[in-house]
Parts: sequence; C-alpha cells; structure tokens
Amino acid sequence: MLTDAVGELVEDGPTAVLVHTRRGVVRIARDAVVAVREIPPPMPRRPSWAAVARLERICADAWPSVVVRPLGQWRLRAAGGFTGRANSALVVGDPGVPVAEALREVRAFAVEHELAPRVQVAMGSPWQQAITAQGWTRDDTHPAGADVAVLVAELPGLAVPGPPRTEPAESDPAVGEPAESTPAADRAQSAPAADRAPGPAVGEPAAADLTGWLEPPVPVDGVALAIGEQPDEDWWRLTADHPLTRAQRHVLTAPGVEYVGYGVAREPDGEAVGVVRLAVVDGHLHVARLSVADGYRRRGVAVALMRAAAQWGMTRAGAQWCVLQVAEHNAPALGLYRRLGFRVHHRYQYLRPGSPTATST
Repeated sequence: MLTDAVGELVEDGPTAVLVHTRRGVVRIARDAVVAVREIPPPMPRRPSWAAVARLERICADAWPSVVVRPLGQWRLRAAGGFTGRANSALVVGDPGVPVAEALREVRAFAVEHELAPRVQVAMGSPWQQAITAQGWTRDDTHPAGADVAVLVAELPGLAVPGPPRTEPAESDPAVGEPAESTPAADRAQSAPAADRAPGPAVGEPAAADLTGWLEPPVPVDGVALAIGEQPDEDWWRLTADHPLTRAQRHVLTAPGVEYVGYGVAREPDGEAVGVVRLAVVDGHLHVARLSVADGYRRRGVAVALMRAAAQWGMTRAGAQWCVLQVAEHNAPALGLYRRLGFRVHHRYQYLRPGSPTATST
C-alpha cells in the first residue's frame, strides 16, 4: 500500500528524508520512497480590502501626524513635511462625499499646511481606481519613493533566534499579495490580526508563547542591546532628520500611544551603533527607523535589534504580529526582512494631482 506525504523535502542523513507537512514533520526511509514529484507553490491569496484598511489605520495610529482631520473614513494629515506617511491623505474607505469633492478638500488642506497635495492609497484598490479616474498620478517627486510594501510577520517566530531564510517569500509582483501556504481551516490562526474579525483575543499571544525562550537581549559581536521608554540623545542623533523639529518629536514619540519603545545597540564603551523605533497598536508591533551605523552593517546588529524588538513587543505589550513599511526600491531592507520571515500583506502608493498646483513644499 502506497501513501503520500506532501510538503517541503529535506535530507536527514544518508538513510532518510524529512517531509515538513502542514501537520508536522514526517521521517521516511530512503528505500521506502517510490517517487518524488515537485508541486508548484499555491496561488497567492489577496487580503480583503477591509483587512488592508484596518492595517493601514493601525500603521497610521503608530505614526501619528501633528494634525489629523477626518474626511469621512479618510484622514488628512500634516506634520511639517516629516515623512510622506504623516503628510498625506490616508485614503481608505468612503470619504463621505463624492471623490472629486474629497480631492478638492485634500488640495485645500495641503495649501493650508504648506504641503504638496498627496494621497496614500493601497495599490490595486477600488480607492486607487477612483482617484486615478480623477487624473491623479504616481508621485515620482516623493523623495523616499512612491511605492511602498507593507510587510507582516508573526512575533513568536521573529523573537526566537534561528537560521535566517535564504529564499524570498513567495508573492505575486503584479498583485503584491502573499502566497497562502496553510489550509483554509488554519487561516484563522495564521492570518494577521488585521485579517481577522475584531474580538477580545485578537493580537493576544498564548501564555506558552512567552515561556522558555524569551530572555533579555543578548550582546551580538560585543554590541549590547537595550530598549527604553524614552529616546536619548544618541537615539535622536542616529535616526532623526536634522535639524530636529517639533513635528519630528511628535511623530516619533507618538503621544497617546501607550507602548512606544526606543531600541539602541551600543559598543562596550557606550557608543551607539544601531537604533530602532517601536510602537504597539491593536496587537501589532510597528517597527520603523531601523538604522545601523557605517562599519557595523552586515554584523548581525540589525537582526539582533529586530529580535529584541519582537521580544519587547510580546512581553511588554502583548503584541502578536509585527508590521513595517518599506520603500520598494530599498532592496537591502526588503531582503533582510524576507530572511527574517516577513511577507507582503499589501502595497500602497503615493499619488499627486496630474496637473501642476501652486503649493509650497
């Protein structure tokens, strides 16, 4: 009688192989293998637009603008020009007025705050289609890049040290959605909280997730790690745009967000060589401003900061998922996060009016 084992095939010495199936690892003697057939990866699954909208709002709450003016379900945002995320209209859902009128409001708000009119909208969404139908186009003037990937990962897997992935996560570059590698019955446990219906257990890790392996950050290559509740001068020096403005301080310190952390990697003499900024919103750890000083890159400092961030998010704030936003042209950062197990949830794009506007930047 023949049976099948479907999963990732790896060697286990000269006499056996291991098959990593959805239900666990199966060990098979080599002489019992009759045939091996390669199966193509499953088709990618697109998260619902409701899930995309929810994750976009979580990220916006973790990166708060100085001025936020609701326009229906849209948000008009201004923060003195510090980052596109904090100085664009977040377009998710219904603005409560016709789209053409809503875009006039976006322009007027930008003029009021001396900004270039700009919207942030999920790529391929009905919201993007409605805006491009009004003549708005990709904002190639945005210095950080017009196209951004929103990546997610499970915190328990990120927090546990282990061998990095060598292959990129499967995704459809045209759609930008992750490959679905779990059966439908398992999706409620494997999808980010932003993909699930709200409930009291969303984003709450099981107690077992926090036992046995969570330890204080371990030094890497002589560099010690710490995450504090207040940014110090070294943290500001390595991560802020200079001169430092009140708007930057507002966005990065996130008044009103309960859990905000500032990670620093230091040499034994106290010199700061790496930093990261963290915020937890609705069970999601938002990671931003990860930076490592020249001369310390490719030494594991960034990975160590991410591991420490994951442990902090779980133990300090009960987060279960990690989310971050990376410009599509930043290939080194995308490669690092994919090796750490992140996958693309969706992508967004900055759009601007198709005709010139007389606004100050």
